[in-house]
Amino acid sequence: MSKKQILAAAAAALVILLAAFFWGGNYAAKSGTPETSAPAADAAATATLSVPGPSSSLSQPSSEVTSDPTVSPSAEPGGSPASPKPSNPTPAIDPAVSPSPSSQEPDEEKELFCTLSVSCGTILDNLESFSKDKLEILPEDGILFPTQTVQFYEGETVFNVLQREMKKHGIHMEFSSVPLYNSNYIEGIGNIYEFDCGELSGWVYRVNGKFPGYGCSQYALEDGDTVEWLYTCDQGKDVGGDNGAWEDTE
Repeated sequence: MSKKQILAAAAAALVILLAAFFWGGNYAAKSGTPETSAPAADAAATATLSVPGPSSSLSQPSSEVTSDPTVSPSAEPGGSPASPKPSNPTPAIDPAVSPSPSSQEPDEEKELFCTLSVSCGTILDNLESFSKDKLEILPEDGILFPTQTVQFYEGETVFNVLQREMKKHGIHMEFSSVPLYNSNYIEGIGNIYEFDCGELSGWVYRVNGKFPGYGCSQYALEDGDTVEWLYTCDQGKDVGGDNGAWEDTE
């Protein structure tokens, strides 16, 4: 091969190489641009989508807030029940039912009175039988409690009046209960006891001149009654009774 042919072949090869080089660079540039432009479009798309997203999400909670207040007060047990509860106790008419004291007023009915006296005058006629140790406490006239008008209440008994008046005037009184007869038995008044003036001595009572045949705690008083407590030295015979067979003294 001649030198001219060799040079021509080398020049042709160089041209081919240069053409390949330039063509490859343009292709790389062209192929790179679309790759960069695509993500830009995607980013724009995502940007457009993200913008309406938050706006709609913000608008929705605003509408929920308006609807929630209507539901929230009813749903909250602390708010709504609290208001009706105070309203309920206010109409409570407990204080208004105070007319009950008025019902107690009828208990204060008309005043009831009776006369009461306590005497041991029979002992003065039987001093020989009376305990010598008690001569000092024996009244000279035999009157322990002079006849007085005293007040009592409906349903009270001879025993109730005697007990209250003796306590009020500081006069000693002692009694014992008799469950068998549901009654109280007077043992002593003014420190003068049964048997202090003999085996048949003791206290008896008389109402309106009559000796009842039962205990003093069973005799219900009436307005205007006259009650006498008498000390007997002979089982009632010396004060108008007859050895237990009580009779009218009038």
